Amino acid sequence: MELIINGKPIALKRHKHTTRNGRIFNYDPSKADKANFLKKVQNLAPEDPLYGAISVSLEVYLVRPKAHFGTGRNSKILKDNAPKYPIITSKENADIDNYIKFVFDALNGVFYKDDGQIVHLESVKEYSTEPKTIVRIYPYES
Repeated sequence: MELIINGKPIALKRHKHTTRNGRIFNYDPSKADKANFLKKVQNLAPEDPLYGAISVSLEVYLVRPKAHFGTGRNSKILKDNAPKYPIITSKENADIDNYIKFVFDALNGVFYKDDGQIVHLESVKEYSTEPKTIVRIYPYES
């Protein structure tokens, strides 16, 4: 199955800890983002989650920062020194493993029983004029 989620790709945020009345609580700051992501693809979910070994292909497409382009009449021209791939981590560009974990967690229990079933992964993070996330899920066959 193939899922195409248009819009800015979302990376998993680290769990946070807080103290209330002397007790420590953990919370997931990505909880709402994961619910929204799942809502966008819920209609494509299988009737029952997949069981057995699965393979996932994940493509993350990010919009280039404005700093990669010229100014004024050159605002649509890419600078010569602009990087070809999004390799510098920033607020707009997370590490690829954070995008992967976000998607795995968001689809967990709906598209597959548990993300522990994923035994094969191919992923790529590139620049595009259209930000999106593409997820392909297949039964794994070696």
